[in-house]
Amino acid sequence: MLESADFLTPAQIVAELDKYIIGQHEAKRHVAIALRNRWRRLRAAPEMREEIVPNNILMIGSTGVGKTEIARRLAGISGSPFVKVEASKFTEVGYVGRDVESMVRDLVEQSVNMVKTRRKEEVKGKAAELVEEAILDILIPPVTGAPGAMPKPALGCPTSAGEVPDSDQELNERTRERFREKIRNGELDDRKIEIQVQQGGGGISVLGGAPGGMDEASMAGIQDMLGSMMPKKTRKRKVTVAEARKLLFDEEAAKLIDMDEVKDEAVRHAENSGIIFIDEIDKVASKSSKGGGGGPDVSREGVQRDLLPIVEGSAVSTKYGIVHTDHILFIAAGAFHVAKPSDLIPELQGRFPIRVELQSLTKDDFYQILKDPKNALTKQYEALLKAEDVELTFEDSALERLAEIAFEVNSEVENIGARRLHTVMSRLLNDILFDVPDKIGAHARILIDRALVEERLTDMVRNRDLSQYIL
Repeated sequence: MLESADFLTPAQIVAELDKYIIGQHEAKRHVAIALRNRWRRLRAAPEMREEIVPNNILMIGSTGVGKTEIARRLAGISGSPFVKVEASKFTEVGYVGRDVESMVRDLVEQSVNMVKTRRKEEVKGKAAELVEEAILDILIPPVTGAPGAMPKPALGCPTSAGEVPDSDQELNERTRERFREKIRNGELDDRKIEIQVQQGGGGISVLGGAPGGMDEASMAGIQDMLGSMMPKKTRKRKVTVAEARKLLFDEEAAKLIDMDEVKDEAVRHAENSGIIFIDEIDKVASKSSKGGGGGPDVSREGVQRDLLPIVEGSAVSTKYGIVHTDHILFIAAGAFHVAKPSDLIPELQGRFPIRVELQSLTKDDFYQILKDPKNALTKQYEALLKAEDVELTFEDSALERLAEIAFEVNSEVENIGARRLHTVMSRLLNDILFDVPDKIGAHARILIDRALVEERLTDMVRNRDLSQYIL
């Protein structure tokens, strides 16, 4: 977390990224510096803190070289709310479609969910105690009664009135303690009980959309307000003790969490550590943006002009309150095969001062991608077959040949980067995955060597243009 005193240094951030992403050292260095600068800003003098703005990053590189993965892993390292959007999905204000402010609302929603999850973890112990007590009250109701009334059994449990005899209280308490132990040990998990649960409403919607040009955030706020005014409905459900524990835990945890505090912290978290990744930024760039024009290019430039105030820093209305985007880190990415970064409007170019060109992947990169990362494809397939008690191993020579084939197909058909490895690995292992466990039983050992790779992928190398091999 950015708030911690021992946050990762730039070198440590790069080392963390190296566990999942091969190569692209320049891009890793830039994002590591940007992330550490966010930590430094939070510890700067108060009078300077608001003046320090993040250096947004523009990543340039073909598909499959690691642009999205770098940004996603970066958010995971920092514990920051992260949203990935595609610039081509937005439309200019006044057109049907998503407006650019929705990315900020999505970021705040993500931040709220993160804070709620963290708060729920903090109250986990107290909520579990309350749930245990509620289930115990259903199984063995405590001894209660009206003043002056005679003791009368109810549902097989002794109850009393006025002054309860010590023996009945002690018996009730001992019984409850025995059942408490049984609940904790899971002995009663399959027992059915009847509980009251809050009925989830479908919310209140306004037919015909937002009236009077009302924006999305205001509409969502009105719907939440009206929903909160409606009485909460409950209904009885007969469930097992194990299911009741889960259902009641969410309710009890929600009661222990102050949602006003959650909203305030989430907005602050989104403003100071949020990351928005804008993919396909090149799709809204056009040469006509410099010299005018008509048709779809006008809308593309319109999307850029709508993006500009968000990236520059503006106040966006959300259902959790006003969110200021001045210190949100924006990372834009695009292949820029047709358009160039200079085809973006000058004002938007200036808001992405750091430009990083990601390199195309080589044969050696493909080999390392198959072997080294924690989430390497080879390790994923090994884990899948391990679930069937089948041991799968790869020889180095096989990995080298797989890397060569992926590189060759990328060079001659379409360069889709590391995604080509998914096609190659799927082609190689499909027959094995189909035969397990019918023909290949448990405890089998399968070795993938170079000869097997040549045998299975010969057709792929010869017929590179066949559509079934192209993603």
